[in-house]
Amino acid sequence: MRAAAFKAIFVVGALTVLSGCAANDDPKNDNQVAGKVAFVKNCGSCHILSRAGTKGVTGPNLDQAFQQSIKDGFGRDAIRGVVHRQILYPNMNGVMPGKLVTGQTASDVATYVADAVSSPGKDGGALADAVKPAGAGAPTVAKNGVLATEADPNGQLAYTSNKATATPGPLEITFKNVSGVPHDVALQEGTNGPVLGKTPEITKGENKVSVTVKAGTYTFFCTVPGHRAAGMVGTLTVK
Repeated sequence: MRAAAFKAIFVVGALTVLSGCAANDDPKNDNQVAGKVAFVKNCGSCHILSRAGTKGVTGPNLDQAFQQSIKDGFGRDAIRGVVHRQILYPNMNGVMPGKLVTGQTASDVATYVADAVSSPGKDGGALADAVKPAGAGAPTVAKNGVLATEADPNGQLAYTSNKATATPGPLEITFKNVSGVPHDVALQEGTNGPVLGKTPEITKGENKVSVTVKAGTYTFFCTVPGHRAAGMVGTLTVK
């Protein structure tokens, strides 16, 4: 959803909460660890939320969206009510689908987001380990001229690993995506050089592209608008 539309949505949501229409369930029963996992998987590709490590590009920065409300004295329970309602009943004129998560999961997400937005520092305890850091997997090594790449399955704008190695010569880059978010893989000489090739964009499934590489450093990245800037990029070293 576009930032301007989201801004209007959250204003309407805040007014709804002030009118006394908030989530009906008790946040004390919510599981924030489960909420963080569900948020990253279902919402992270659209929203920035620092504590969750997400860098979405189509929705608003959630940390910024509630800054003024927090300064104005709105409590976390009020913010939770706004988030919960928007998950279930988003703006009909926007692009955010309703009920991406429902029931207890929606409550878990709302409680996690309400506590995380505009909160300094990092998540601690079980929350810190709930989701693996984007791109932090072990470096990928090409085998028999095939380099296997994969989009982060948890919905983050990243590959499972942001480092890869290969030997000079023909190289087939295979790409797997089970995240439900559209992605591809392009290979570029250096960081600003020509693009040698790219896989077709896919939402779920597998695809591949064949290129020829020589010794040096290359950049692999997603060409979907905003994804590279958000962190879906890595380095291929050929030697």
